Amino acid sequence: MILLLIIVLFFTFLRSPSEQAKETVKEFYRYEQQGDFAQSWELFHSDMKEKFSKGHYIQDRAHVFMNHFDVTTFSFTLDKPEKIKNWQMNKDSSKLEEVYQVNVIQTFKGKYGNFDISQEVYVAQEDEEWKVLWDYNK
Repeated sequence: MILLLIIVLFFTFLRSPSEQAKETVKEFYRYEQQGDFAQSWELFHSDMKEKFSKGHYIQDRAHVFMNHFDVTTFSFTLDKPEKIKNWQMNKDSSKLEEVYQVNVIQTFKGKYGNFDISQEVYVAQEDEEWKVLWDYNK
């Protein structure tokens, strides 16, 4: 058990910040694929959690993707993370000193045919954990 913990800690600290950020985005979209919107919401940065409650997010995501698009899951690809300095989610949010931007392409197959959604996703550290943000700048 101790050996396993040492190995996990070793690989956690061995990965670069950009790899850790990308892994967080991957984890977020794996939860979304499974329809586990409660778990994906937990990976949001506190600025995102202020935008909508957990219950609202769970209900809205399921409604839009599963009901409107009539899909049960999707596939996704992630681009290489890009480091950005002094990024803001919107004009009223705090500036985040170091953020990684990852382009995510979700591919859906539903009653309206096959389609992709491309979105820039941002990841920043909060309380020593990588957290997901979306861009709301206009």
